[in-house]
Amino acid sequence: MLRVALYVCPQTVCSSLSMAQDAFGMANRLSGSPRFQVQRFSLDGQPVQLDFAEIQVDGGLDLGERADLLILPATGSAVTRTLEANARLLPWLAARQEQQVASLCSSAFLLAAAGLLDDRRATTHWALADAFARRYPKVHLHSEQLLTQDGRLFCSGGAQAGLDLCLHLLALHGGEGLARQVAAALVVERQRGLQTRFAPLLPEVEEGPMTPLLHWLHAHHGEAIDLECLTQQAHCSPRTLLRRFKAWTGLTPSDYLQRLRISQAQQALAGSGQSLEQIASAIGFADRATFAKRFKQLCGETPGAFRKRMQRSG
Repeated sequence: MLRVALYVCPQTVCSSLSMAQDAFGMANRLSGSPRFQVQRFSLDGQPVQLDFAEIQVDGGLDLGERADLLILPATGSAVTRTLEANARLLPWLAARQEQQVASLCSSAFLLAAAGLLDDRRATTHWALADAFARRYPKVHLHSEQLLTQDGRLFCSGGAQAGLDLCLHLLALHGGEGLARQVAAALVVERQRGLQTRFAPLLPEVEEGPMTPLLHWLHAHHGEAIDLECLTQQAHCSPRTLLRRFKAWTGLTPSDYLQRLRISQAQQALAGSGQSLEQIASAIGFADRATFAKRFKQLCGETPGAFRKRMQRSG
């Protein structure tokens, strides 16, 4: 029987904890006999008060040391507070050299702070990716992925991606058939693709000197637009435009325009019966093939797959 230990601290996201426990509990029920011993542990072995529930635990760090698989459920977006509150956990984590260790969502910061992810592949919630990359430059961050595995270390992206990782762990230790059974019982897809599908394409920006240019881009995105055209609209030199635009949006004008066009394509695919050729032409692409290639690069799936997913969810 595989011993699974779930770490609980005051910053633990209750839904992430229950999701992991439900996945392994469902696997035990579908297997007909227990295949996973799932327990909870805290720093001191005492119950942990979360926002709206007191979570009972089965032991402290010594329980975690006896587990075959450690799982750190999500700990929210207040990363600095979480790291400070769990300072005692970090050296203990660093010493876990033989066990499998998995982080759900934001708890990748705990693994990275313990040094476990240096020169390793990892992922976390897409909204935390920039902060993670700045804080831990030695980690090979793949924020487009729903989950990563690098040897005995596992990470998942945001929120429900934790369930994708739990299914991956179930497949690893119980077989792909069991993982598919659990996915079906929980009414979720197995292997859902990239996290990129859920991240917004365009950054949120405040009003500023580039606002009129953005408004113009949104109105004319389907036209042929080059840097000279943009400088005329912005009334500045190309160098000044590139510097100001990147500082304000985090993107080059060209990248912003491509993302704007693809975001418009997403709306058209979800809400109209236009062909891919018609959509590509309307948003400024020369042909369907170029449009489809760029769409998949930014969205992690083809335009056709995106349309089918939107139809299913609608």
